[in-house]
Amino acid sequence: MRKTMTTHSFDQIRNFSIVAHIDHGKSTLADRLIQHTGGLTQREMVEQVLDSMDIERERGITIKAQTVRLDYKAKDGKTYILNLMDTPGHVDFAYEVSRSLAACEGSLLVVDASQGVEAQTLANVYHALDAGHDIVPVLNKVDLPAAEPERIKEQIEEVIGLDASDAVAISAKTGLNIEGVLEAIVTRLPPPKGDETAPLKALLVDSWYDAYLGVVVLVRVFNGVLKKGSDITMLGTDARYVVDRIGVFRPKMSDVDQLGPGEVGFITAQIKQVADTRVGDTITETRRKTTDPLPGFKPAQPVVFCGLFPVDAAQFEDLRAAMGRLRLNDASFSYEMESSAALGFGFRCGFLGLLHLEIIQERLAREFNLDLIATAPSVIYKIALRDDTEIELHNPADMPDIMKIETISEPWIRATILTPDEYLGAILKLCQDRRGSQVDLNYVGKRAMVVYDLPLNEVVFDFYDRLKSISKGYASFDYVITEYRAGDLVKMSILVNAEPVDALSMLVHKTRAENRGRAMCEKLKELIPQHLFQIPIQAAIGGKIIARETISALRKDVTAKCYGGDISRKRKLLDKQKEGKKRMRQFGKVEIPQEAFIAALKMDD
Repeated sequence: MRKTMTTHSFDQIRNFSIVAHIDHGKSTLADRLIQHTGGLTQREMVEQVLDSMDIERERGITIKAQTVRLDYKAKDGKTYILNLMDTPGHVDFAYEVSRSLAACEGSLLVVDASQGVEAQTLANVYHALDAGHDIVPVLNKVDLPAAEPERIKEQIEEVIGLDASDAVAISAKTGLNIEGVLEAIVTRLPPPKGDETAPLKALLVDSWYDAYLGVVVLVRVFNGVLKKGSDITMLGTDARYVVDRIGVFRPKMSDVDQLGPGEVGFITAQIKQVADTRVGDTITETRRKTTDPLPGFKPAQPVVFCGLFPVDAAQFEDLRAAMGRLRLNDASFSYEMESSAALGFGFRCGFLGLLHLEIIQERLAREFNLDLIATAPSVIYKIALRDDTEIELHNPADMPDIMKIETISEPWIRATILTPDEYLGAILKLCQDRRGSQVDLNYVGKRAMVVYDLPLNEVVFDFYDRLKSISKGYASFDYVITEYRAGDLVKMSILVNAEPVDALSMLVHKTRAENRGRAMCEKLKELIPQHLFQIPIQAAIGGKIIARETISALRKDVTAKCYGGDISRKRKLLDKQKEGKKRMRQFGKVEIPQEAFIAALKMDD
């Protein structure tokens, strides 16, 4: 472990993050910057060095924002400290982006020189501008045959309104002009401001649990000095600790004696509970507290809920332990216990979006060897009752009696879709089919930019997959939740052999209920095996059946022994069988296999 002294003037520090759309080359550029400044030797370099999770490497996406400190000797002869924050590009992890931006003064905006400005590019640039950042445009992938740097510069100026005349043209993959990026960071981004003599004021950027060190806290110091042995207080949770170790990531952990204003590093203080270290909290000295805490971040609001149940009921305790450990490293994931008649005990979990849900499910399966069933994703509905109270509904199975309900409101989003012209018709039709209303349509160069208002519950199911398939992967999509609107929503229950199956109930719009119900019944008819008695499968709204399918009974040939004789002998045997089947249907239980649940919940329109 190297030990370094940190005595630097402010003007030699630069804190910056890299923002871009998915796949425009953020992590690859971070790799080249680390390599160029000698953060890691050639032997230690791997692709996407800051993406530490296996799942990030496989999917080629960044999920957790990572930080690294680089030393760069510039052309003016001075040595600068560069604190780099690599951020995710996907809409589900915008929460991670906002945290990183709060700890920096400037951003590199990476745009693919062949693809141009995408929906998420816009969203992340606006995040950076809201945080008051200076922005340096960087055109990546200029070595590709399809690259059109001049056209993309015009596009950046048109769409975002940034001056892109001196955008840095690079290829992060080959390392072309990385020096130019480093010089732009040093000359065009502002140094941090701060006061060493003021009371300590530091932002808690991130915290995660390490099996050996306990809770590791990532901090950005604004005022004062954070030293080893400092007695610190987290203002939000009022938790007190003594700092036992201070360091920076280069990208390996490296100890330092202190962190001054403008510096980013980590501390450990024998913290056992990640709950004490809330992201966005202000850290200060216990004896000399700061009077004005930092604004912090809005807590992450889950938008999609779904139930997670173990396939094997004996794994429930393992699932509970695994959820607790995942929660330590992902503050935006929330869960509470629930039980279902069909699936047993499990958890109702809240996520920031469908990709977040998928990632959490995959991490539970991989890191903890759990087999899980996820129920249909649903959003938060607000229900106004007749007694003038309002409740939030996370699970359609908990819906109150229809007679008590005044109105049901659902969340609506404003979606921005950028697409090549030839797919525009199909995309407009998809948005119309999902009850969308068009707000705006204009052209950005050769591509159409469509803005739509859509109900979130139509989007969480499979909207993103459908959008990608009809646009052959070229359309990009970004959304923000705008408001709750009262809608004509009904609860659709699925009955199997006259028994409601709670895991399959859902809230749907009245106009779509019949199609949804019919599709669900047809799907279950294929999936549930035949029993010795007839099984009706019904979709119902309240007491009204809107769709029905019947699984025919397995029949035993009871008349096989009758050779000739009077027809009444056969009649008698068949009537007897009929009576038995009737009785069996009254008391018989239908076994719905787990695969049927999973397949029915993955139902595509």
